[in-house]
Amino acid sequence: MKIVIVYATTDGQTRKIARFAADRLADAGHAVELLTAADAEGLDLARFAGAVLAGSLHGGGLQRDLARFAGAQTTGLAAVPTLFLPVSLSAAGTDAQDWAGLHKCVADFLAQTKWAPTQVVHVAGAFRFSEYDFFRAWAMRRIADQKGEAMDPSGDREYTDWAALGAALDGFLAGIDVKALAAT
Repeated sequence: MKIVIVYATTDGQTRKIARFAADRLADAGHAVELLTAADAEGLDLARFAGAVLAGSLHGGGLQRDLARFAGAQTTGLAAVPTLFLPVSLSAAGTDAQDWAGLHKCVADFLAQTKWAPTQVVHVAGAFRFSEYDFFRAWAMRRIADQKGEAMDPSGDREYTDWAALGAALDGFLAGIDVKALAAT
């Protein structure tokens, strides 16, 4: 089967997550096309058995390119199983307020784009101080301080649970395989 992964990233962790997903799906024997949301404009989703969309949450929203893609492709996305991977630092924690905010951000994105993914799996992101400018590094240190996280501003810190993400991708594939078998 052929699966498309469309992603948008701000600091690079979502790109890393999308590449991990592409490798996992390819290792399972599937053909994978990996595209940024900006490069996926006009994509014919009828060529694919499934789609994975990933984007990072910053400042209460996801990237505009991903929203444009999802909004323009609602019909094509509705025709195949889809997995949505919103990436955020809040997904690494257990704070109920943070999780309520994550769910609201995703609900707002889905309402805006009119897309209804088959499955949503929140993925924890990373502090990427090596990628930040001075002001962003300052803001991210402040966020970490508010959450009680001691951060070394000269290093990065990754929170992504790769095993859990792999299991979610395996589950997504199993759903596509079941749908394909039922169609035959």
